[in-house]
Amino acid sequence: MKSFRDKRRDSRPPPARTEPGRQRDALVPGRPQPKHAERHESKSTDRQEAKPAPRILSRREGPLPAERLPLILEVAPNADYALLDSGAGEKLEQYGPYRIVRPEGQAIWQRALPAKEWERADAIFTGDTDEEGIGRWRFPKAPLGETWPMKHDGIDYLGRFTSFRHVGVFPEQASHWDHMAGLIAAARRPVKVLNLFGYTGLASLVAARAGAEVTHVDASKKAIGWARENQEMAGLSGKPIRWIVEDAVKFAEREERRGSRYDIVLFDPPAYGRGPKGEVWQLFEDLPGLTDLCRSILTPKPIAVVLTAYSIRASFFAIHALMRDTFAGMGGTVESGELIIREKSAGRALSTSLFSRWVA
Repeated sequence: MKSFRDKRRDSRPPPARTEPGRQRDALVPGRPQPKHAERHESKSTDRQEAKPAPRILSRREGPLPAERLPLILEVAPNADYALLDSGAGEKLEQYGPYRIVRPEGQAIWQRALPAKEWERADAIFTGDTDEEGIGRWRFPKAPLGETWPMKHDGIDYLGRFTSFRHVGVFPEQASHWDHMAGLIAAARRPVKVLNLFGYTGLASLVAARAGAEVTHVDASKKAIGWARENQEMAGLSGKPIRWIVEDAVKFAEREERRGSRYDIVLFDPPAYGRGPKGEVWQLFEDLPGLTDLCRSILTPKPIAVVLTAYSIRASFFAIHALMRDTFAGMGGTVESGELIIREKSAGRALSTSLFSRWVA
């Protein structure tokens, strides 16, 4: 789902706001980390566009939604993906046929598996070469191509070695995907889904397979290209998905003006980003306006709004309070907490991100 997300622990400046490769590898509350670097592979210019006037916000009237927290959503090892081990600042993962080693800042504990298990890795992200191309990966056994076949719950897609340590999918999001598919099926009516910062499209494919009409938005042309490849590979070309190369905020603003409305909105913005025309995104400054905008483009009978936040210096209580305030007067429940991946070797939990979702 969402494109160049793994650059966050690099010292390089972070990506653009609707980028493809975000940096979602790990969340380290209390420590700054850039996010979504690869994602904005749209060629941004140095010329910075004047920032539009901020959205005028006022506190919504009405009772706050019910709340459920903390909610820890867990992804366990399975045949398609497994966190095999972690420790000493790295993680060892199994993506389909390949064992992959990538940096993991939160793995401050010791490895549980012996060194020989780590040495069996097919690909290791080194980060010690130029930013562009798969040269940032080392292949100890044999050179590997850019892509390889993967599956999620029966949906075929392509894993991908990107230049910012991403592999084209964020497995921790599977909890959100399953929840969304259940909501779509339970609605028993046509459902429109808007996926902002959509990356390589797994969430969009899950929603489309469940029967929804999907609009997928990402500022990176490359990410949209990958998402279209995934749709074809999944055999879902006949499903109604609109692929939009656009700044997510600008697109949502236009949808508000046009009167376009959605039953489910997913948004996973970067902590910091720069858009294709020099637009600057700062999460704490701009997230309240985008959250309010997401409410404004809901249908009269909405189903859910799901916010995921990677690499931010905050507790999930912050985005929880924002979501409850924004959806005041709409009833429903706001559920907030963390997305985690359960390790196979020692059973430890690796936290990847914060989330908050409003469910009608």
